[in-house]
Order: sequence, then structure tokens, then C-alpha cells
Amino acid sequence: MHRIVPSKGHERIARKNLKKLDLAKVDPLIDIAVHEDFGKGDPTSEITVNAHEIAKGYLISREEIVVSGMELVPAILNKYDPRLEFKALVPDGHRASVADRLGVIKGPLRSMLGAERVVLNFLQRLCGISTMTWKFVSATRGTKAKIYDTRKTIPGWRELEKYAVRCGGGYNHRRGLGDAVMFKDNHLAELGPKFERKLAKMVQQARANKNVKFVVVEVDHVDDQLDRVLTIPGIDIILLDNMGQWQLRHAVELRDQVGKKPLLEASGGITLNNVLTVASCGIDRISVGAITHSAIAVDIGLDR
Repeated sequence: MHRIVPSKGHERIARKNLKKLDLAKVDPLIDIAVHEDFGKGDPTSEITVNAHEIAKGYLISREEIVVSGMELVPAILNKYDPRLEFKALVPDGHRASVADRLGVIKGPLRSMLGAERVVLNFLQRLCGISTMTWKFVSATRGTKAKIYDTRKTIPGWRELEKYAVRCGGGYNHRRGLGDAVMFKDNHLAELGPKFERKLAKMVQQARANKNVKFVVVEVDHVDDQLDRVLTIPGIDIILLDNMGQWQLRHAVELRDQVGKKPLLEASGGITLNNVLTVASCGIDRISVGAITHSAIAVDIGLDR
């Protein structure tokens, strides 16, 4: 059984139309985690706990976090024992403080103890990502810039990690290579210095692909490349990689001269210390690999 209790006093971080986690996609990952941890059973609990003992345990936050993964908990528990019941007390996408009860598990104690580590491993990682994302989103509050993730995810965890980014108030970039066409510096190098005509033709080819959701072109230099890329129709986003504040502001000025599109996205070397400076340049999007590849697992425990 799984119930979500309306949040009382917990600030919502995620957007109201938070796209739900696709449990079917992550079920194989749960199976792997359960097998590696519980493949030979739990002899310690079998020795110390009566087989018929029923108990209640609370998932407790030991630091200030943004919650992600509550929807995953019942799916994990069911792998151990369908008699385990779960009630989320703080929904995904909401903030929790130190000592807050995030959820409650009730059922056979042996099964609960067997599932404890796997449940916490998933939650600590996902809440770490959503919390890190929230910090970047909070740091850019008051600007128009939106925080996006990248494909720098743990292999097999992309569905989960991108969900956690959404819980933290961030946005998802392309899920895989086939979702978008990104002409990066290495691609443009093949086109030569007079690239406009060739690139324009390739952009139209990209737009003809029904699987392609958007087209991105990366520029290395504002004055040497951006002005020419802006003349090419069909580009949704221009990527400004590892550019300084002056270059970003100049890029915004050039783009604004032709209209509000394409959108401008900054990336490369973005940290919590400089993200507000980047956002204040008028950039539309900021992609941050650190919110997934460098997120630190948060401290969550199971207390009876």
C-alpha cells in the first residue's frame, strides 16, 4: 500500500506539473540492487528478529533537503515483502528540514530491515541530486535563466537522475543522443571557416527528422561565429561554452538585435559561486553537469 499525504508546511520546489517517474524503466535497476544486497538473504535478522514481529519505521531526514524518490520506495519494498506498507509524509519535490519524517514503513520487521539499505541508497542519491539542483535554482532566483541538466549521469540511472533534477526545480536537457541534434565545435570544425551554407543545409536536415525535438549549435567565438549563426533559420538554441561575463553579455546583445530566439545557453565551468553572475548576463538557459555527476548523497536514516 502506498499513500501520499498532503504536505503541511513543506515548501514545494518542483513545478506543479512535475513529470512522474517511469517506474517500468527503473524496475530492472531495482532488481539489480536487491539481488546484490539481498541475494543470500539476511541471516542477521533471521537470528535476532521473530518472524512474526510487526513494526513501524520512519524515514528521517538528517539535514535540509529536497525530497526525491518517495514514489520509488513502495516498488522497492514490494520486492522484499508485499506486506510492507508505505506512506510518504513529504512528497517528492518538497523541502524537508533536519529531523523531519519523510515517510513511514509498517510491516514485518525482518523484511523491513532487509530492505533498509537499498531504500536508503536510492533515496540518499536522488535527494542529493534534487537538493543540489535546488541550490542552483535558488542561486539564480530573480533572473530568467533556467537550470538544465546534462547527459553526465551514472550509467543506467538516467531516468532516476533526471527525475531528481525535476524534483529540485530544474529542467531536463536531451535524454539521449537521438532526442536532439547538437552541432558542437568538433562538428563545425569539419565544415571549414565558411560554414554558413553547409550548416544551414544540415539544420534543415535535422528539422526533417521527426525524432529530433530541438536543434543546438555551439559557438566558440561571439564576434567570429555567433553573428553568422544567428542568420541561419531553424536553430532553437545556441550553446555558449566556457565563455566569460563580457562574452555572454555581448552574445545576448547580438541575439536581441534579431529577436528573442534562438535561446542562448551557457555551459562549462558553472558552479554555485558563479552561476548568478552567468544568469545575470541575460542568458536563457544554463546547463550544469555538476547537479548530477557531482551531487553528494544526503543523510537519511530509518529509525524505529
